[in-house]
Amino acid sequence: MLTDSHCHLASHRFDPAEVPDLVARARENGVARLVTLATDLDDLEANLAIAGEHPEVSACIGIHPCSVHEAPDDVIDHLRKHVADPRVCGIGETGLDYYHPAPDGWTEQAFRDRQRYLLDAHFELAAKAGLNVVIHTRDTQGDASFQDALAIYRCHAAKVRAVFHCFIGPEASALEVIALGGLVSFGGVATFKNATDVLATAVALPAGSFMLETDSPYLAPMPHRGKRNEPSYVRHVAEHLALHRGVSLEKLSEESEVAVSRFFRFGA
Repeated sequence: MLTDSHCHLASHRFDPAEVPDLVARARENGVARLVTLATDLDDLEANLAIAGEHPEVSACIGIHPCSVHEAPDDVIDHLRKHVADPRVCGIGETGLDYYHPAPDGWTEQAFRDRQRYLLDAHFELAAKAGLNVVIHTRDTQGDASFQDALAIYRCHAAKVRAVFHCFIGPEASALEVIALGGLVSFGGVATFKNATDVLATAVALPAGSFMLETDSPYLAPMPHRGKRNEPSYVRHVAEHLALHRGVSLEKLSEESEVAVSRFFRFGA
């Protein structure tokens, strides 16, 4: 059994009428569980509805860092209304994005300050709700967003775990996350021929310290690179990592499923 630990089934790139087929194709490829993530208040209800219609799907609720400028000041109160919903398994997608420029009317400093403020607020919400946090980081160069997010995580690590999704950093950075009790997650990038450093990190990490994802509809793995991604393709990520780690697909699946179940508290 595999889990796509990070997808966006309410994305505009998926027609709502397609979702049953996406879930069915995932199941046919051994992907028995999917976690769909909200990125703002506008798609929160759609993600919850999908989770309600499909027993294989659970949802995370949060505000993506690229959407913080549109979020109302009481956005955490809006999220708090849903944390006890059985369809909700985590808080996110939240995080820090230093790649995209500040929107009109915002300075770069103000935009980043808003992101950091809301990331901290997501952690506070998660701690009170007994949930864990899914983090996005992205930079134009360097790793400032990762380091800033890690510093915020460090302040909350005694109460909350975090996963740094779509991880593309070095082994040393991944081990910093793991040392705090967190996880990283690998997606399609780990299968790209020019992403040897990402693959090297995935190969080096201890068993059970990472999850698998698609981030669909984005970043499709080989052999579908450049096309629209979907949850069934997480199998390609799993097969690629199993091959290079020198273990069977079944073994890798078992290890990643333990990580998934503990992080999202499935079966708790």
